[in-house]
Amino acid sequence: MPKYQDYLNETGEIGEVKEVLHSIVYVSGLPSLKPNEVVVFDNGETGQTISISNEHSEVLVLSHVPIKVGQKVARTNKSLSIDISNAILGKTVDPLGHCLDNQNCPAGTIREIDTTPPNLLSRTPIKESLETGVSLVDLVIPIGKGQRELVIGDRKTGKTQFFIKTIVNQTQKENICIYASVGKRIVEIKEILNTLKKKGVLQNTIIVASASSDAPGLIYLTPYTAMTIAEHFRDQGKDVVVILDDLTTHAKYYRQISLLAGRFPGRNSYPGDIFYLHSKLLERAGNFKTGSITCFPVAESILGDLSGYIQTNLMSITDGHIFFDSELANLGRRPPINPFLSVTRVGGQAQTPLLRDITRDLSSFLVSLEKLRDFVHFGAELSEDVLQKLKLGDRILEFFNQPVDVMPINISILCIAMLWTGSWRNQAPLQMKEKIKTMVSDYEKDANFKNKIDSLIKSTSAYSDFLNKLREGNYGQEKYY
Repeated sequence: MPKYQDYLNETGEIGEVKEVLHSIVYVSGLPSLKPNEVVVFDNGETGQTISISNEHSEVLVLSHVPIKVGQKVARTNKSLSIDISNAILGKTVDPLGHCLDNQNCPAGTIREIDTTPPNLLSRTPIKESLETGVSLVDLVIPIGKGQRELVIGDRKTGKTQFFIKTIVNQTQKENICIYASVGKRIVEIKEILNTLKKKGVLQNTIIVASASSDAPGLIYLTPYTAMTIAEHFRDQGKDVVVILDDLTTHAKYYRQISLLAGRFPGRNSYPGDIFYLHSKLLERAGNFKTGSITCFPVAESILGDLSGYIQTNLMSITDGHIFFDSELANLGRRPPINPFLSVTRVGGQAQTPLLRDITRDLSSFLVSLEKLRDFVHFGAELSEDVLQKLKLGDRILEFFNQPVDVMPINISILCIAMLWTGSWRNQAPLQMKEKIKTMVSDYEKDANFKNKIDSLIKSTSAYSDFLNKLREGNYGQEKYY
């Protein structure tokens, strides 16, 4: 990047710091300064203009290096941009696009971080499913490529594990995954990085990281940088998954910046434009003619409360939400996703007719199972049919605590069908899980078995027909009884 003196010679304007207020400084003497323009201080640090008045300009400092009153400032006549190339794959970068793993990020295309979302004419309907590798989500709360699905839940309820499974599944399909860590502890960022290394999926993954010890301005920029990198790969025709973990932290840091700048506080002291900022950010995701950006924004809840200001804002912006329930986590469910409080608004239209049938039947069964369990609490005598239904429900819930990290969607369909036909009626839960592990292993290694199952699923459009074919044909499932 050119230095302070280079920009000073280029623009011919010099300013001076008049006041410093934590991460915001007030600068005078730059008459042609524009909103969102980057400025350079004489010590080499950068800042972004956030407000302009007749007396002075407000500048958000993008580092923790102290800025002092009297320092000189030069304009750059540029908006905040990052340099992106395909060589960024497998690297961890900061919100300014600099590599954090002691490697050089080769020069590529310059892209602005904050841009206007693409218009309607550049978008196409969501028609293809996105597999997460988590059976409960793929079968009951389906996601489409280009969907914006909020993930909400308390801390330590398994949201990160869900994302890691999704990244593993998507990178295996040669899709690009971008994980944005917004203001997390350094140890948490390292844990995620080490886990992805162990899984061997870093070659198609990028981590955009800002730590809680970073400047508020850098933390605020993190999700914008992640979305900008996603747009770079989308324009190459790639399908991209972006995880913004999390936007409640992002909103808190923006609130801090706004209150320091003297903005008028609204509900819970958040600035009035926080909804606009998040909606503009998330509108950059979608299914486009060139590629897709599927976005998983994260919102942290407190004691399972879904009615918080930022949480409800994000619910209204996105195409549905997946709720990680702390009560289910305490009961040992993994993942502890509550299917009754989770919503997907466009994922169903991307499913095949067979999957749509399964989702409808499975959702209906889970609702009736919940009602039956409530009825059992009254101590009523149960018929044999009801007992069998309760046992089937227990088996399905046990299956959703999947014994493998990533479950192929076709194996999920086969397992649900085998449960439905009573194939594992006499198996203990541990035995059933071992059978499923063997099935997944065979599916990945035995081409004949894989082709048989794939052909069966591809040639069937109704769930009832699929069950009949499974009962009548020899698809190797007797090996897993």
